Amino acid sequence: MIRKILQPFYTTYAVIIFVIGLLINFPLFLLISIGNNIAARRTMYTITKFWASSWLWLTGMPLKIIGSRPPSDRWYVIVANHISYLDTVVVFSGLPVYFRALGKIEFSKVPLFGFLYRQLVIMIDRSSKKSRARSMRIMWRVLKHESSILIFPEGTFNETGYQLKEFYDGAFRLAINTQTPVFPVIFPDTVCRWHYSAWWKLWPGQNRAVYLDPVEVNGLTLEELPALKQKVYDLMEAALIKYRGNKWV
Repeated sequence: MIRKILQPFYTTYAVIIFVIGLLINFPLFLLISIGNNIAARRTMYTITKFWASSWLWLTGMPLKIIGSRPPSDRWYVIVANHISYLDTVVVFSGLPVYFRALGKIEFSKVPLFGFLYRQLVIMIDRSSKKSRARSMRIMWRVLKHESSILIFPEGTFNETGYQLKEFYDGAFRLAINTQTPVFPVIFPDTVCRWHYSAWWKLWPGQNRAVYLDPVEVNGLTLEELPALKQKVYDLMEAALIKYRGNKWV
């Protein structure tokens, strides 16, 4: 009962803090974006990482890191579970390496935020075969010349009631084709902090980012893609059960 009464006030506070941060940083993002190069994107990423961490702290949703940081001399295809709007904030605060993410093109239309989104995210229209092929080519180039890639292999929010939705092939196809290790990460608490059922269902509490051991793909071929996908799925599912249990639904 108390939560139902206080939740709208807390959500309003969290949204106001987010908007203030966006308005403060936007002129800087606009100036830096003139460079339109890797150095500019890295700078915007660093600012966004600090902003995300600050927002989580100010709203009472601090992030705790669990697990060993992977070697920093390599790039990865990072895969994470996706069940909350909060995931798109926590990834910047919680991931240990510079990355560019694959994201839905629809978010690029959000005022102000959409500008930053277009700078940092590789956009995809999943309904377009041409868009999917283009995004794969861009991710290939990014992995070769710029940074790690983050993909939510479930594609969209997991509203199934199970720990994970079925994975798409894209992340694992990219990993095999570029011979890049897969780095699985789970966020077991974001669904409790910001439930997927409504944009206003925010509630404070600790978040955790759990790093799992990177999965090597050296020598794998596309024939072994299903096995790789299942291996990563099983690792992430087991970790979610360990850190979240089955009571979150």
